[in-house]
Amino acid sequence: MTTPTTAKKSPPTRSDFRYFDTIDTRWADNDVYGHVNNVAYYSFFDTVVNRLLIDNGWLQLDGSGPIGLVVETRCQYFASVSYPAVLDIGLTILKLGNSSVVYQLAVFSEGSEQASAVGQFVHVYVDRPSHMPTSLPADLRAGLSHYLKDSEEPE
Repeated sequence: MTTPTTAKKSPPTRSDFRYFDTIDTRWADNDVYGHVNNVAYYSFFDTVVNRLLIDNGWLQLDGSGPIGLVVETRCQYFASVSYPAVLDIGLTILKLGNSSVVYQLAVFSEGSEQASAVGQFVHVYVDRPSHMPTSLPADLRAGLSHYLKDSEEPE
């Protein structure tokens, strides 16, 4: 019988990410153990991805255009974060597919170079009325390409 290995990866650093946004934790984010609950991390990721899309005009809140549906999320934790805290959420894009985007996000405590947590967030773009997969719009693909992990200059 073999035992699975669970070697813990090193946390990513700020230099691994192309875009940053700031989020203040809320009292309600803490759980009974005195740290930010795991569900809050997914809310942080969702907020930062959607803020990037909305701020750049790639997500239309008026009900027009395609939408990205979340089909997969995951998160690995390295260090605890507690309220009150100002967090920097880093974002980079690991892959731009025909109809999908794989985001990598990380939570950094203010002033920390190493991430407290790192996660992935996958959007599949669909036609809004039919929810059938659709190709990424050209402006979205062009804009998001600046955040690809291997691109030249960070934003």
